[in-house]
Amino acid sequence: MKLIVESTSTRTEWVLVEGDRLVQRLFTEGINPYFQSRKEISRSIRLNLPEVFFKRKINRIYFYGAGCATEEKKNTVKASLIAQFKTVVQVESDLLAAARGLFKNDTGIACILGTGSNSCLYNGEEIIKNVMSAGYILGDEGSESVFGKSFLADVMKNLAPAGLTKLFYDKLGITADSVMDAIYDTPSPTRFLVAVSSFLADHLENKYVYNLLTQNLRNFFSRNICQYDYKNYPIRFVGSGASTYSKILKEIALEFDAKVDLIVESSVQGLIEYHAVNDSEPDWAD
Repeated sequence: MKLIVESTSTRTEWVLVEGDRLVQRLFTEGINPYFQSRKEISRSIRLNLPEVFFKRKINRIYFYGAGCATEEKKNTVKASLIAQFKTVVQVESDLLAAARGLFKNDTGIACILGTGSNSCLYNGEEIIKNVMSAGYILGDEGSESVFGKSFLADVMKNLAPAGLTKLFYDKLGITADSVMDAIYDTPSPTRFLVAVSSFLADHLENKYVYNLLTQNLRNFFSRNICQYDYKNYPIRFVGSGASTYSKILKEIALEFDAKVDLIVESSVQGLIEYHAVNDSEPDWAD
């Protein structure tokens, strides 16, 4: 039995798999080694997963996560998983999860639009080109974090429509001061930014909101997709933001003469299919 895990900064999806058959699925809080220590990750795993996950005979774990781009961060997560499950573990980036889940063994441009954003050219085996995400301060165009950041910046400077601003404060039960605290005085401001993005998703009929989202998604194409030979490859998207704004994404793709042929919320089903046929025995245990 395999355990396939896909994690963003805000949510982790755990699936137990037998061959290509899904046995059990569970969602817990996000795991990100940039924001959590090994002990904190271990504690999150132990407290949030039911005991049945630890009692099953799991032969290997494939973990794909945000913040898992370097060996140091991969090893942080790997050590936590080995401590809890006592089995072999492979840790890879969420970008490789997107590529494998969207394309399996085919070639194309894989894109993530969720809490953060990222993209790559994948050749069916590995990522061969990546335009750096650069995070929600310097990059992450088209992500829920940047949607939230863009809106809050307008709110703070009285540039957002007054009625929408009031509705936002009332809906979330917050003030300008508490917004500043949530951004600058919490360990994971992206979680708040995602909550702000969810508010925007409920007001797509508002012209200001529609334009803000559209411009951010257009920036994702112009600043990321356009750096690949994108007219010669299929483009596929995964993530909560991609799924929520799929109609806008397709409209923008037409502007760039880009071929977007798949938009899904999660990579997990694709990963199940990928690992059903790509499940060799690498030397993971060290």
